[in-house]
Amino acid sequence: MVIQKEKKSCGQVVEEWKEFVWNPRTHQFMGRTGTSWAFILLFYLVFYGFLTAMFTLTMWVMLQTVSDHTPKYQDRLATPGLMIRPKTENLDVIVNISDTESWDQHVQKLNKFLEPYNDSIQAQKNDVCRPGRYYEQPDNGVLNYPKRACQFNRTQLGDCSGIGDPTHYGYSTGQPCVFIKMNRVINFYAGANQSMNVTCVGKRDEDAENLGSFVMFPANGNIDLMYFPYYGKKFHVNYTQPLVAVKFLNVTPNVEVNVECRINAANIATDDERDKFAGRVAFKLRINKT
Repeated sequence: MVIQKEKKSCGQVVEEWKEFVWNPRTHQFMGRTGTSWAFILLFYLVFYGFLTAMFTLTMWVMLQTVSDHTPKYQDRLATPGLMIRPKTENLDVIVNISDTESWDQHVQKLNKFLEPYNDSIQAQKNDVCRPGRYYEQPDNGVLNYPKRACQFNRTQLGDCSGIGDPTHYGYSTGQPCVFIKMNRVINFYAGANQSMNVTCVGKRDEDAENLGSFVMFPANGNIDLMYFPYYGKKFHVNYTQPLVAVKFLNVTPNVEVNVECRINAANIATDDERDKFAGRVAFKLRINKT
């Protein structure tokens, strides 16, 4: 025999809900007495307080092993890469001589990029260093901060300095300047105490033919040891990276030329096929003449 459950009225449901929220006879709030709620709140207070203390202690211990100035792990940056300026989306330097807008964007980027290299700024902020030797600044137990940096003057870039240059880094005449810079690696002694330089070639035989002649600034694409080691952004406040400028004099017009530049240094490998930017950089150069 099926016993039908008595259907409660809306008023009874409301009364039962009110009694559940607060029962005046047993003095229970939502089914628990004040003492029971106090023990629950105390438990969670202690539990989450313990978790917070553990997390805080763990973070504090970890932060004691981390330097504010030097990354703890740099294994992915063992070999510095090279990059070009002006920096474009696909590393394509395309110039249409008759179209000012096609190269003016490159000129604007280079003006901004080279501004910190102005001789007046370098003389004000950086030191005149002795060439051919590392500019080491050890702490010797006392924090030596900030580190001084060596001057790299814009005038060292010769015809690519852009100073008083009506050709706008050569872009308006089809003889563009491309700047090569080495990515920064903290405490890296580039060159292993030997001279180093940057060289550029056409990647294939046809590229070499179409590339034509070029000149480099400083001469032979040399990078001096005095700009190393780099101590980090917070330590080396006014550090300016050494640059190599390449001025392409007679690139075959209306042809895309693949160029590869690499650094020749005793302790920088440039043949890692897994990393196309390790010690080298490849870009495309095209000079359009209509």
